[in-house]
Amino acid sequence: MFMKKSRYNRQIILSEVGFEGQEKLQQAKVLPIGVGGLGSAALPYLVAAGIGEIGIIDDDAVDVSNLQRQVIYKTNSIGEPKVDEAKKMALALNSDIKINSYYEKLNATNAISLFENYDIVIDATDNLTTKYLINDASIITKTPFIYGSVFKFEGQVSVFNYRNGPSYRCLFPE
Repeated sequence: MFMKKSRYNRQIILSEVGFEGQEKLQQAKVLPIGVGGLGSAALPYLVAAGIGEIGIIDDDAVDVSNLQRQVIYKTNSIGEPKVDEAKKMALALNSDIKINSYYEKLNATNAISLFENYDIVIDATDNLTTKYLINDASIITKTPFIYGSVFKFEGQVSVFNYRNGPSYRCLFPE
């Protein structure tokens, strides 16, 4: 992928990123699961940073009650699939990246085949059953996943299954 040096200059000049780091970002493949509150906050930063390929999976539609916290969506998007609207926003922000959208629910049938195509998975869900599914599929596919959770004014973030490290089930067995 051709890198537009001027677009990523502010990252490239950071010694912790540099030109090589930016090239790694452009080669990276990230799968955010859910583009609700957490996913819609993370997605613009992944896109702007120049992650080369981003998958978006969600089976929900934009709802008026979420517009105050899911700021990537607009009033005229109400009723539309979140993945479609998120993809439009992402490509408008950075047309040099690849966006794969999956308008479906993550489940035991599709999780492993999806995870095998990505370097990192981001759990931006609010469902415990899905969190355990993400954990188990990430162990099977050896895919690290970033976990995020928000409750009122408190938040948590962690990385699981990085280099066969602790899993979500290590922290929350049941």
